[in-house]
Amino acid sequence: MIQSRQLSYSYPGQTPLRFPDLQAPQGALILLSGPSGCGKSSWLAMVAALMPPGSGTLCVAGEELTQLRGATCDAWRARTIGFLPQKLHLSAALRVQENLAMAQWAAGQPEDTARILVTLEQLGVADLAKRYPRQLSGGQAQRVALARAVLLQPKVILADEPTASLDDAAAGASVKLLLDTASASGATLVIATHDSRIASLISRSTRASDCISLQLA
Repeated sequence: MIQSRQLSYSYPGQTPLRFPDLQAPQGALILLSGPSGCGKSSWLAMVAALMPPGSGTLCVAGEELTQLRGATCDAWRARTIGFLPQKLHLSAALRVQENLAMAQWAAGQPEDTARILVTLEQLGVADLAKRYPRQLSGGQAQRVALARAVLLQPKVILADEPTASLDDAAAGASVKLLLDTASASGATLVIATHDSRIASLISRSTRASDCISLQLA
């Protein structure tokens, strides 16, 4: 569930970003679209409690985010949010499998190697489990980061340009995994993109009729 009202954010020296009100139930599919610079990444960062709203109210998975602080906020994010950012933030010092294990550790869960390998296999990158991020192509790194985002079956999955650097086949597989994982766990899924392929891929899915479009100016 994501609810927002009169939400805005201001960067120093810039015109405030103002966002449409939203009321999306748990399990909703939200397609966040708009031109570059309209605030898609900023909206996702607020929903993930990575930065506080400038004004307005924002409630995610039953939690009013303006009330979260410090370690409590970090713990909530680890167990609630699966985030695929544009900058993938894979740790260069850790192998692929270890990068995913870090997500389990951050959520207070023991390492589950079998679950990690199954998730990597779903995206066709299980054979990369022992490689370091520097040994991956851009598309391979994107798929590894996607596997990390969906690994823990979070309540909310946020995907920022999830098909960037992917060819048509890989883009289709990535969107399908996002849709299937969200449906299986009842997660709210937000896909932020300007990739026209995503709208087409969603239109072919069983969730097309439930898609909420949030257009930013």
